[in-house]
Amino acid sequence: MMNIEEILTGIEVVSVTGTKDRTISAIEFDSRKVIKDSLFIAVRGYKSDGHDFIKSAIDSGAIAIICEILPEKPLNDICWIKTTDSAKALGVAASNFFGNPSSALKLVGVTGTNGKTTIATLLYRMFRMLGYKCGLFSTVCNYINEKEFDATHTTPDPVQLNYLLAEMVREGCDYAFMEVSSHSAHQQRIAGLKFAGGIFTNLTHDHLDYHKTFDNYLAAKKSFFDSLPGNAFALVNADDRNGRVMLQNCSASHYTFSLRGMADYRCTIIEQSFEGMGLKIQGKEVWTRFIGDFNASNLLAVYASSELLGAAKNEILTFLSDLRPVRGRLEVIKSPGGISGIVDYAHSPDALLNVIDTINKIREGGVQLITVVGAGGDRDRTKRPEMAAICAEGSNKVILTSDNPRSEDPEKILDEMEAGITADLKRKTLRIADRHEAIKTAVMLANKGDVILIAGKGHETYQEIKGVKHHFDDREELINALLLK
Repeated sequence: MMNIEEILTGIEVVSVTGTKDRTISAIEFDSRKVIKDSLFIAVRGYKSDGHDFIKSAIDSGAIAIICEILPEKPLNDICWIKTTDSAKALGVAASNFFGNPSSALKLVGVTGTNGKTTIATLLYRMFRMLGYKCGLFSTVCNYINEKEFDATHTTPDPVQLNYLLAEMVREGCDYAFMEVSSHSAHQQRIAGLKFAGGIFTNLTHDHLDYHKTFDNYLAAKKSFFDSLPGNAFALVNADDRNGRVMLQNCSASHYTFSLRGMADYRCTIIEQSFEGMGLKIQGKEVWTRFIGDFNASNLLAVYASSELLGAAKNEILTFLSDLRPVRGRLEVIKSPGGISGIVDYAHSPDALLNVIDTINKIREGGVQLITVVGAGGDRDRTKRPEMAAICAEGSNKVILTSDNPRSEDPEKILDEMEAGITADLKRKTLRIADRHEAIKTAVMLANKGDVILIAGKGHETYQEIKGVKHHFDDREELINALLLK
């Protein structure tokens, strides 16, 4: 329960009609969830406009409305608050309502196209190993210490986000680590939060179905760094040219990390196999259970941000060697028959290129790489042919299959993917729309020593077809098929 006046702290208010001397029981932006004495915030969404549901919210018990456009005849018994940006107001109001919980934690956000889940999750695990109570917001799952909460979005909506942050404070958490998606930054879901640090991984072709242009996508990521306070740190990947862009107009202290050039934090790969790799970080050698240049970069970001948060260097290195890959991120599964299966979430051209390059650097001559890959329906269609081309060029055999077709026809998605494969590469390409059969076929084609890459879904345990989610786990499918080999 909170007074309207307190909830409005920090919100750009254009006008107020009606009394602010009222107590609010809940904040909602979904009219279906409104209860008695709620504050309803009308947000313009991607597919609908909250202004169209104001009457429904009032009918359900809302006594105050924040909106950008007032109705022609505002009801007298409602407190009407006009603002210039309802989405931003929602974030700030939710933060106020739950007692500004991010200020009581050291909250670190991770943004970029690839690596967000790995870095945020490994930081959470690292600081748990260091003896701290921690929270995590990730694509895979949200955690408050060891308690698990399902993740429906990479970054939750502002109400759920601040509720969980408040729970973290109540549970005594010292740190919280969060994936900050471009959608959440653009939609102001993180408005009102106080970050102790921000990490930038990289920026490649993705989510253009939503952002329309690469410049818009970049601007959404940069807006997160623009909002960091002066006492926070901004850690960026110097190996991505967009890293320096993130630091422009950023008030936080600037730091860089790199595998290839001059930076505040440096790392080189000494050796690697499918079991792991040896790294030299800031002149110190450490063995890890991860593989791939991009994972070396991810681990360097974990090391750097851990040090910036005050952890001791030797402890960080010790625990780095104990960390294990995140589920569905270059997860290696060995069969009794000597076949190496790899499950990875790669679903963009750059991510696929990184994974395939990593495998090809490790596999020896005579060892085949068989790749199973699809593309999500109702998402950026322009990347489909490029994804297929990368897989065909870097693999010995490719099986094009369904990912989450959603409302689209799986065969039409495969048509668009196949359009990117040149005539000479089509001889090593198969089309099997049924993902179960595609994985089973890949295993049948593999011989001892070969590598099978199952790309695109990673940690997901469902497949969405025609609006219905069916249980489907790439890891389960691969293990079952390998056992039958």
